[in-house]
Amino acid sequence: MSVDKLVYQQILEEKSQSPSTRSHIYKKIEKILKVPVISYFTSFNYPVMIENVDADMIEGLLQKVDVSKGFALMISSPGGDGLAAERIINICRSYSGTGNFTTIVPGKAKSAATMICLGSGKIIMNETSELGPIDPQFMEVDEKGKSQVFSAYNLVTSYKKIFENAIKETGRMEPYLQALDIYDARQIEQCLSELELSQDIAVKALKTGMLKKNTEEEIVELIKIFLIPETTKVHGRPIYYQDAKNCNLNLELKKSKDELWLQVYELYLRLNTYVSSNNIAKCIESSKYSFHSTFN
Repeated sequence: MSVDKLVYQQILEEKSQSPSTRSHIYKKIEKILKVPVISYFTSFNYPVMIENVDADMIEGLLQKVDVSKGFALMISSPGGDGLAAERIINICRSYSGTGNFTTIVPGKAKSAATMICLGSGKIIMNETSELGPIDPQFMEVDEKGKSQVFSAYNLVTSYKKIFENAIKETGRMEPYLQALDIYDARQIEQCLSELELSQDIAVKALKTGMLKKNTEEEIVELIKIFLIPETTKVHGRPIYYQDAKNCNLNLELKKSKDELWLQVYELYLRLNTYVSSNNIAKCIESSKYSFHSTFN
């Protein structure tokens, strides 16, 4: 299915009008946390991503919920647009009565979803919860229509290595010139800009949030595992609790048999199934209200 077949249901539905098997689980979690819970799920099966329209849906839902004492955002997503993630962070902070919010990662919150987590005041995780690198990726389609995903960081790094070796060369330059010829200078500049943007969003979110006592330079060093793939090697590799904890992030570990986590995981299983079947690609909901988007 193609992304252009994604249709957004722009009107919030009251779950009381259509029975929900999830509402009672929200209420159990909220009783433990003592704040409202909002879920934000984008499918890992359909080709969808975090984007600006999601921020609008989140804001629309937050207008309906009393978040004067803060709230928790349970997030599950493979990622998407970094600028949309930055906007979601700003919306969540602006609507929360405490000026901050908590994120819960029941399964995977990767790439731009990790950015949103970094913008929260606290991240609740289990040993199996996954965050991920936030270095930008881009897709190229060859003449046969086959798509391939590339790391902006790896592309820039390989270009720089060839260029630096060419400068040091005192003999034949032709091999280096031929190698550099396959690169598009405009693409390299764009990749550099995207890398700088990704880092800037994460660092500013942390500087105004859970790492406000650190300088921006210290934050860059602390979260290096998220910024560049030298440790993770590939973009999709998980960053688990302990690695994230080593970054001095404000994390709360919940054991698998903890009562809160039992309820969180039950809700996760049901929502993950919901956004992976019946043509549902995204779901943003609370115990009472729900947004969802579908494929035709």
